[in-house]
Amino acid sequence: MGMSTRSGGGGRKSRRHRGGSHMPMSEINVTPFVDVMLVLLIIFMVAAPLLTNGVPLELPAAKGKQLQAQKSEPIVVSVGKDGQIYLGDEQERTMTLDALAPKLQAIAKARGSTDQPVFVRFDKSVPYGTVARVMAQIREAGFRKLSLVTQVKAGG
Repeated sequence: MGMSTRSGGGGRKSRRHRGGSHMPMSEINVTPFVDVMLVLLIIFMVAAPLLTNGVPLELPAAKGKQLQAQKSEPIVVSVGKDGQIYLGDEQERTMTLDALAPKLQAIAKARGSTDQPVFVRFDKSVPYGTVARVMAQIREAGFRKLSLVTQVKAGG
């Protein structure tokens, strides 16, 4: 009868290790995933305020519902604090009141209709007379759907 130094299987389970190799881990390391997500969060937090387009205005607040999304790019006319008129989000290009109607007519001709809404943004310090003259020019260009853009009033 010979005696063996290896325990072959008597009731006790043992792991076999070959030459120092390790067993595969069944855990997922989420640290790189969390790092990437934090970097993306910071990027989007910094970039989100830059995505607002248009002329920077302090819009008046009013109660109301938000309009449904448009299928095409909306036409936006903005009136700044100093009474300057901007078409679209071109902050560096101002126009006179008399030049607004011909430009809107050119846009209507390019798009094929004047049945689209025109969004009018104005600073709350702009006199009502200026806003009324801008709206009259928009109607003179043939557009009949005008929407005044305001901020949603808090608590309403």
